[in-house]
Amino acid sequence: MSDILVPDWLSHHARATPDRTALVAGDVRWSWAELDRRTGALAARLATVGVQTGEHVGVLLANGPDFVLLVHALIRLRAVLVPLNTRLATGELVWQAQDAGLQLLVYDESTAVSGLETARIAAVLALSIERLSAPDHGEDTHIAAGPMDLSVVHGIVYTSGTTGRPKGAILTYANHFWSATGSAVNLGVHRDDRWLAVLPFYHVGGLAILMRSAIYGTPVEVQPRFDPAAVNNAIDHGVTLVSVVSAMLRRMLDGRSGRRLPASLRAVLLGGGPAPLSLLEECARIGVPVLQTYGMTETASQAVTLAPEDALRKPGSAGKPLLPTELRIESGEIHLRGPNVSPGYHNHPPGTGRTPDGWLCTGDLGQLDADGYLFVLDRRDDLILSGGENVYPAEVEAALLAHPAVLEAGVTGRPDARWSAVPVASVALRPGYRVSAEELQEFCRQRLAGYKVPVEIEFVAELPRTGSGKLLRRSLRDRWASR
Repeated sequence: MSDILVPDWLSHHARATPDRTALVAGDVRWSWAELDRRTGALAARLATVGVQTGEHVGVLLANGPDFVLLVHALIRLRAVLVPLNTRLATGELVWQAQDAGLQLLVYDESTAVSGLETARIAAVLALSIERLSAPDHGEDTHIAAGPMDLSVVHGIVYTSGTTGRPKGAILTYANHFWSATGSAVNLGVHRDDRWLAVLPFYHVGGLAILMRSAIYGTPVEVQPRFDPAAVNNAIDHGVTLVSVVSAMLRRMLDGRSGRRLPASLRAVLLGGGPAPLSLLEECARIGVPVLQTYGMTETASQAVTLAPEDALRKPGSAGKPLLPTELRIESGEIHLRGPNVSPGYHNHPPGTGRTPDGWLCTGDLGQLDADGYLFVLDRRDDLILSGGENVYPAEVEAALLAHPAVLEAGVTGRPDARWSAVPVASVALRPGYRVSAEELQEFCRQRLAGYKVPVEIEFVAELPRTGSGKLLRRSLRDRWASR
């Protein structure tokens, strides 16, 4: 994919539908024309502090209008976006800043302490978004949009690092365009669509929503963090699409207290790993239009998604590949290929994580049913080999989550002299519920083979998760191993 020029997405919508809403965030409501104007002004200010085409700019901001504006301003300059996880420790941020080769780090009031310390140690220029957003003179200059080469690098997005040190996945404009196209073919694009963004923009699941909004010309509603009451309120007031993970959806349903969702909600896209079948069955009973998805940083978000008409027919499946993604299973591992797939990793040799014929090795285990639907089993690194038997943590977690008292469950393997490894579980209970470890083990025995039942269960207030909501089983493994 090279030398394919298209009009700048934002400026196109600013000309075609200038008065339509582009962004909603609290009291902020910008049209496409207003977003385009502000983008041009911020791009000019970035240029005055030395940001040039191809330079790497770290963004350490909370979700909000400033983040959206900065994403578009960097696109206007064709600088490279490097979104940084606001939950990382300073040492982790320093490593990413140095690995990415940042020329500038932009922070906000909420991240000022970590941002300034990171920039000092990494020897990177740091500026606050508040300073960049404030015009120095009465009149701002503006940078106009030029044609967009889809082969150009848009950003470097670091993987969640659930099994090791994160890698910076390179994402091009073509990667985002084809990801958005595949989703549009599957879900359609309606004139009254509004996608709710509660996933953090420093992960691809949140960033993809911004990119799709710019490509489709539909508004995005941004919330600073996941709050089930705020999400339910937005759904009740016109949001048509929302992307969450299973733990978020569970809290949303609990917060509705049995109230049905409005018919205007077209789809709840569920990512972050295999969803508990019990949760999917509950959604089916009460009419929640939930669609399980499968994707990763390297695929610019969704690569496989269940079609709306298959939601009840194939519960537990992530669906089929979105156009034009290809999928295959090799030795139990999911492989993907297509123009939405990252061309590689920053500071890694070409071909890292690829087969000789160019397929991305996802590290996830899955299987296809007779109809070609993907069922994601687990991470290869999370597989527990117990006495010669395979134990998939996600399967055990699903059994635990079927119990009405369980809010969250995380399963990992603990070394064992006799069996090599045995499954153990960390469980968070729903408010007001009580259950013993022995009761949960008996509950699992009714649903699982004996070797899959956790030999020990601990109760915790919450489970360790990434900013995008994925369970950090590595942290669970370390905790159990240290006992």
